[in-house]
Amino acid sequence: MADFKQGVKAGVVTGIIYMAIPAILGAIYQNDPFSAPRFLYGAGLTPLFSLAALTDPSFVTSVLFQHLVRGIVFGAVFAALYNFLPGTASIKKGVVLSAFVWVLSAVGFIYMTPGWPTDGDSFLTYCGGGAVVLSSIWPALAGIISALVFGVLTGFLWDRFRPKRVAEAGKGSPVLLLSFILGALTWAFFAALYLSAVVTSGVPELNPDFWWDDLLATSVVFLGLPGFVLADVGWRKTRVDKSGFKWGVVGGVMMALTGIMLLPGALAIIGGVLSRHKPATESGTAEIER
Repeated sequence: MADFKQGVKAGVVTGIIYMAIPAILGAIYQNDPFSAPRFLYGAGLTPLFSLAALTDPSFVTSVLFQHLVRGIVFGAVFAALYNFLPGTASIKKGVVLSAFVWVLSAVGFIYMTPGWPTDGDSFLTYCGGGAVVLSSIWPALAGIISALVFGVLTGFLWDRFRPKRVAEAGKGSPVLLLSFILGALTWAFFAALYLSAVVTSGVPELNPDFWWDDLLATSVVFLGLPGFVLADVGWRKTRVDKSGFKWGVVGGVMMALTGIMLLPGALAIIGGVLSRHKPATESGTAEIER
């Protein structure tokens, strides 16, 4: 099975490093954020220019979400896909995964932003590394490089935390399992928001100004539920050496259509496709019979 503990450790330490950089920049630039090099904005490394920001409760929340949660999720995904990522070196595998996550984030952002881009200064959100500003190439490059460095650090730390040789994946697809967990957590969050809105104001109506955002958020509640349930069914199939292809792909597509659940959806599709291969136990039995 995938070593999720090892992956999460590597991801969390990487996230902490990315938390330390803004603190150092804050100590350097103090209360003059506009003196900072512009590429730092694109790299998403400057949420703290003033040490006084530490007293702002929203700072703690934003940093935890941007870096620690990102590290936990990235490390878990890295562990689940480790044996399937191209390359033999962990650092190379980390770069491949970070590039994939960046592209996935970009696709998700464009999908969730009808009419994008609307002007030359449009942002392409964090995309796993930093804000990409279309009007300048430097912030764009900084964001991409920041995302790739995140993968490099995670791959490097993966080797540091590895107590022994990584074992081959056992019964049950770790990719489908992770897809189910991430999908369930995302669904629970949005379902809680939706239920709260229903209790306080009745069934919420689509806002004409943000109808697409409201539609996608609502789709998470109604379309995401069967999506991650099917991913769980696929994972249970693989635990008994059966293919989880149909369940993983269908569930993954349903989650991906929400846009918000694009990552667990993509993982479910990948896990389903990988589970198409004939289990080693079956192929070995066939060889013995021949």
